[in-house]
Amino acid sequence: QVQLVESGGGLVQPGGSLRLSCEDSGRTFSSDIMGWFRQAPGKEREFVGISAWSRRTTYYADSVKGRFTISRDNAKNTVYLQMNNLQPEDTAVYYCTSRVRHHVNYWDFRNYNNWGQGTQVIVSA
Repeated sequence: QVQLVESGGGLVQPGGSLRLSCEDSGRTFSSDIMGWFRQAPGKEREFVGISAWSRRTTYYADSVKGRFTISRDNAKNTVYLQMNNLQPEDTAVYYCTSRVRHHVNYWDFRNYNNWGQGTQVIVSA
């Protein structure tokens, strides 16, 4: 059974950093897409970034570009989200996701069926 297990959230001051991890357990092969979405209270789940293995590239939302970095270790079926220069508007529950095959609309949360339990990130002074 596929299960996404996240870790690494917490409380951080503006300008600080956090690193999230997510293991895609239960698979015997790596998913093409591994990445992250987030959801703030009262808002729709939004795209943060993904690693697309088949395309050997990563995609990021404009709001996090230059501050967040996604990396992955296929041997461990694990994806990481390094978040630097965090701001209060980054406060949200962060969800890990994976998809076996690539999808052109990778930024749309409705194209994913596998989700982690979510990890809270709070950026506050």
